Amino acid sequence: MVRAMNTPSITNLGFLLIIFGFVLALIAMVLLVVRSPRGSSSGRGAGLLLIGPIPIVFGTDKQSVKVVMILAIVLILLALVVMLLPSLVGR
Repeated sequence: MVRAMNTPSITNLGFLLIIFGFVLALIAMVLLVVRSPRGSSSGRGAGLLLIGPIPIVFGTDKQSVKVVMILAIVLILLALVVMLLPSLVGR
C-alpha cells in the first residue's frame, strides 16, 4: 500500500502538537510577565509531572494544587482513551 506524499501522518501531528505546546507556554510566560504588578513579589503556582500514569503534583497553595490535580486526572483519562481506542475500534 502506497501512501500519498501530501497526506499528514500521525508523526507530523505529534510534532505539531509539541510545537504548539511550546508556543502556548511561551505566550503564557510573556502574558504573565506583562500583566504582573511591578512592586509585588508574591505569586501562586502549581506544577504537574506525569511519569506514565503516576502524577506528581506540587504547588504554592491549595487552590492551585487542586486545579492541577483535576488537570492530572483529565490527562490520565485522556491518555487511557487514546490507548484503548484502537483496540475498541478494531473489534
